[in-house]
Amino acid sequence: MEKVDILIVGGGIAGLQAAIQLGRYEHKVLVVDAGYGRSTLCKSYHNILGWPDGVSGEELRRVGRLQAERLGVAFVQDEIVQAVAKGRIGDGFELWGKSGRGYEARTLLLATGLMDRMPELPNLKECLGLTVYVCPDCDGYEIKDRNTLVMGSGDAGAAMAIKLRHRTEQMTYVNHQNRAVKSEYLVEMKKKGITYLTEDLAEIIADSPGQFKGVVLRDGSRLEAERGFIAFGGNEVKSDLARQLGAERMENRHVMTDPRSKMTSVPFVWAAGDVGVHAEQVTIAMGEGSQAAIWINKALLRMNEEASVHRVVIRS
Repeated sequence: MEKVDILIVGGGIAGLQAAIQLGRYEHKVLVVDAGYGRSTLCKSYHNILGWPDGVSGEELRRVGRLQAERLGVAFVQDEIVQAVAKGRIGDGFELWGKSGRGYEARTLLLATGLMDRMPELPNLKECLGLTVYVCPDCDGYEIKDRNTLVMGSGDAGAAMAIKLRHRTEQMTYVNHQNRAVKSEYLVEMKKKGITYLTEDLAEIIADSPGQFKGVVLRDGSRLEAERGFIAFGGNEVKSDLARQLGAERMENRHVMTDPRSKMTSVPFVWAAGDVGVHAEQVTIAMGEGSQAAIWINKALLRMNEEASVHRVVIRS
């Protein structure tokens, strides 16, 4: 079983930023990454300092991993499925991956993120981050004065359409699977002039890779649009490892952390990025990764000092 000072579960944006910071502290760091996640799907982030023309999640992950590896951080492709604390508080943790491989770490950082729920529609994933978006705070700017289609389900889609309406006067909400919508949302959409349809989505229209042009509905009709947003609700928060370790979670399964240190309710277990109580911003994920790393370093230095004192006492 491989032993490290810090095991980071998740090689997305939060995990990579933490790995870079921890590598600079010269700790023994291992990142265990499943190889896919929210950041692997985004073809372009538009609101990151230094990338005015956008940068893909895959490119951020590529350069981030190279930067971390230069600092001695190790990477393994695996999916951690089980985690337990060893003995007393401070004795470390044991984890196992789908591969059957075991890992042992003194401290843990959970950067497992979340995955947006969306139907498997032809051409949809190719448009994500380019002309179809998921975060109104990140990309509401991209639909300014453009014919926009919100593809969603029930209240989640209705709330998204209402929130985005001030960006454009041309707004349509397609309620895929015709899930129930609160009456107040229906009234608000009508008041704001949002076209509301309840036909299922069948296909995304793209005239070239990543260029959203509308949708084909299940009844065969076509809706033209320049930009799209998705909001189907029920996103998968990847916090099961936190549950296994006994960390406190909210009702929506996001992990609670100390706002200053990002440590969970379980000592020596931290969480950063979208798995925590989140803002779904890549820049915030970066900040939380660094924030957690700073406090992990403090904890490790303290543990090393205590171990050194203990050795001196035994020898004397």
